Amino acid sequence: MRDEAWRRELIEDLDRGLPAGRVLTDPDVVSGYVHDEAEWAPHGAPAAVVRPRTAEEVRHVVRVCLRLGAPIVPRGAGTGLSGGANAIEHSVVLSTEAMTTIKEINRRERLAVVEPGVVNDHLRAACAEHALWYPPDPASAPWSTIGGNVATNAGGLCCVKYGVTRDYVLGLEFVSGTGELVRIGRRTAKGVAGYDLVGLMVGSEGTLGVITEITVRLRPARQPEHTVAGYFSSITDAGHAVAAVAEAGLEPSALELIDQHCLAAVDEWKHMGLSSEANVVLLGRTDSAGPAGEREADAMLACFEKAGATFAVRSTDQQEADALFAARRLAYPALERLGPVLTEDVCVPKGAVPEMLARIEETAVRHDTLIANIAHAGDGNLHPLLITQPGDDAAKKRAQAAFDDIVTAALELGGTVTGEHGVGLLKRKGLSAEAGPAVLALGRAVKDALDPRGIFNPGKVIAPKQNEA
Repeated sequence: MRDEAWRRELIEDLDRGLPAGRVLTDPDVVSGYVHDEAEWAPHGAPAAVVRPRTAEEVRHVVRVCLRLGAPIVPRGAGTGLSGGANAIEHSVVLSTEAMTTIKEINRRERLAVVEPGVVNDHLRAACAEHALWYPPDPASAPWSTIGGNVATNAGGLCCVKYGVTRDYVLGLEFVSGTGELVRIGRRTAKGVAGYDLVGLMVGSEGTLGVITEITVRLRPARQPEHTVAGYFSSITDAGHAVAAVAEAGLEPSALELIDQHCLAAVDEWKHMGLSSEANVVLLGRTDSAGPAGEREADAMLACFEKAGATFAVRSTDQQEADALFAARRLAYPALERLGPVLTEDVCVPKGAVPEMLARIEETAVRHDTLIANIAHAGDGNLHPLLITQPGDDAAKKRAQAAFDDIVTAALELGGTVTGEHGVGLLKRKGLSAEAGPAVLALGRAVKDALDPRGIFNPGKVIAPKQNEA
C-alpha cells in the first residue's frame, strides 16, 4: 500500500545509499520535474526526484524501487514532446541531468563514450575539436541530452541524409529490471553477436531500463554546406518541391519547411523580417564536396522553381543562411508564446508529402483549429502544431479531434504516427492503430521479459491491454 508510511520508507531507503542532496522532495523543486514539454499529456505527483551522478547510484535507486514496488520515470532534460518523461503518482523521477561526463572521444575508432546527461550540442562541440562530428541534431540540441535522444531515437535536421540516433549508438550500459548493471553492444566497426539489444533499447522511452552510459559512432567533420531557399505561396506547392527533390535522386543534408504561422511567430519574437516575404519557406542544404555540391545545389534550386516557387535562390551569405535555419529551430518556442501547443510528429513517404500537407490544411478548416507547420520535409517527417488559447476548453476539444484526424490521414498514406518524438502518452492510441493487436502483444512480451516487475515508466508507449487509448 502506497501510503505516507510507504513514502517515508522509500525516501529513507533512497537517502541511505546516496550522498546528501541527491534525493529531492521539496514540492517547489519537484514541480519542475513532473512533466516534459507535452503540455497536453497528463502527469501525476511523484514521491521524490533523484539526481544520481554515477551508475552505481542509479543501481541503488532501481534496487530500492524494486524492493518497494515504486515506479521509476527516467528523465533527461525534459524537452520531450510526447509525455514520455511525465511523472506518475507515487513514482520516483530519476533525472540523469547531473551525469554529464564525456568519458572518451576516440579519433582513430571514431567513437565517443558519454554519460546520459551530456547535452547534444556539447558533445558536438567537443567532437569538433577532434575534427569529428556527431550527426543527430534535433531542434532541441542546445538543451536536450544524449540519454533523452537515445530514449526517443531522436532525429533532427540532417537525418534526411545521415540517419537518426539509432544509427549512431554502438553500445550501452544500463541498469536492468533485475537491478543489474549490464553492458550491451560493442566498440568495433562490425559485430553480430547475439540479438540486437542496443537497437531494442534505443527508442524504448525508459520502459526497459535506465541508461547510464552510451557509446556513439562519429563521422569525420563535414564539408561546408550550400544553402538553397525557396519561397512558396502555398504549403502544397512546397510539398511538391519536396517530392521533386526526391524524384530527382538528390540527397540533401537538410530539407526543412516553415509555414507562415511559424514565420510570423518567430518574426514577432525575434524581428527577423521573414514573415512578410513568404507564405512558406523551404530550406535545402547539401554538403557534397566540390563540384558535386555545386551541381546538387543547382538541381535543388531547379526543383524549387519547377514546383512553383515565387522566389528561389542559392545563398552566398553564410550568415544569412544560418539565420534562416535559426528561424527553423526557433519556430516551436516562438509558437509556445501564443498558447498551449499540441505537437504532431507524423511521418509519411516522401511522395505523399504534398497530399499530407493538403490534408492538414483541410483538417484545420474542418475543426476550426489554428495549425502551424514545420517539417523535416526531406524525409517526410511533419510537425503540425495545433495551437489553442489558454482556458478555451471547446478549442482544446476541437484540436484533439484534429490531432486524431492527422494521425489517421498519415496512416492512410502509408506513414507512421511518430517519426522522432516517441509514443509516450500522446501517441498510444495511434500506435495501437498502426501496429495492431499481434504486434502490441509482442511489445508487451518484451516489456515483461526485460522489466518483470513493471517498474520502468509504466503506462508509457504500450498501454496495459485493458487501456490502449
